[in-house]
Amino acid sequence: MFSSEMIPSQQNHVVTTIETMPPETITSSPTMVQRIRKVFSRELLVTLALGQVLSLLICGIGLTSKYLADDYHANTPVFQSFLNYILLFLVYTTTLAVRQGEENLLAILKRRWWKYMILGLIDIEANYLVIKAYQYTTLTSVQLLDCFTIPVVLLLSWFFLLVRYKAVHFVGVGVCLLGIGLMVGTDVLVGRQQGLGEHKLLGDLLVLGGATLYGISNVCEEFIVKNLSRVEFLGMMGLFGSFFSGIQLAIMEHKELLRVPWDWQIGLLYIGFSACMFGLYSFMPVVIKRSSAASVNLSLLTADLYSLFCGLLLFQYKFSGLYLLSFVIIVLGLVLYTSSSTYVAQDPRIYKQFRNAGHPITDTPTLGPLEPSVTYTSLRQEIEEEPRIRVA
Repeated sequence: MFSSEMIPSQQNHVVTTIETMPPETITSSPTMVQRIRKVFSRELLVTLALGQVLSLLICGIGLTSKYLADDYHANTPVFQSFLNYILLFLVYTTTLAVRQGEENLLAILKRRWWKYMILGLIDIEANYLVIKAYQYTTLTSVQLLDCFTIPVVLLLSWFFLLVRYKAVHFVGVGVCLLGIGLMVGTDVLVGRQQGLGEHKLLGDLLVLGGATLYGISNVCEEFIVKNLSRVEFLGMMGLFGSFFSGIQLAIMEHKELLRVPWDWQIGLLYIGFSACMFGLYSFMPVVIKRSSAASVNLSLLTADLYSLFCGLLLFQYKFSGLYLLSFVIIVLGLVLYTSSSTYVAQDPRIYKQFRNAGHPITDTPTLGPLEPSVTYTSLRQEIEEEPRIRVA
């Protein structure tokens, strides 16, 4: 028990302590420099850098494909994808085969083989449709329509991953699309249009189909790498991708391979393409797990600009300062998107209400206000303490 004489002395002590505190300690507010540092954090800068590494790998894929198609008339999109899937099989599928327990290859196949089979087919056809579209439509159309992947990813993430976005995320996406639109417009101004065919509408439809399949594949990849395993995803892609692309290769491109003028230069180009593609597939799950499928696709918008910079030296492309402006705009939109956090509505009541709008829920008692149970930033997912979600 405290005596009555001790209480006033303690009160005087507290008052004296508060009065002797510096004024800036009591009413301190973050300065402009602190706010900038908070936005441009280390996590944000690392995420931006990793996204640009993916863009450089896509640039390497585009350059080697252009050399093969234009200089050596080797139009073999299925064979090129087949080489990548074989590498994935040799590295990641064999890794799953030697594992023990539930993460073993046979155990995974018993539980969800048909899901990975469908995902493998989607990924194969996405690659094929976009590469095939260059034979029918312009490079400008491919660049513009390929951005359809972004709204597909946002929509599927909303419905199936339960990701909820803020206004700043949509503003960031809009700024990125503005940058790619400026780049496409600059292509028109400088006359850099390639691949114009007689069936432009067919080519545009192929791009839209490929972009849609890419969006589905990316969202599935995000779910798998965040809840299961990166090695599992790549191992299953290697298994089913090499199997089905091998069948497609035997049916569609066996004659085209016989017409390729094989020599050491073509061999190096195929090796370079396979190395870039293998690096892209191996590295993309790392970046997606750190951020999201949406932010990765926004980062990939700069790949065309890297191809342009290489084309200035290799193919004598015309340069315009608008290309640099479009690059800055895309990066600004990416910063806006990744600087704020998204949240995941993991409460099943929220999802049930969203899926059954207008129908009252009677099977779940009201336990308080419906709030998202988990939030995570767009830079990294902060649900390590949550149990992993296993797919049946």
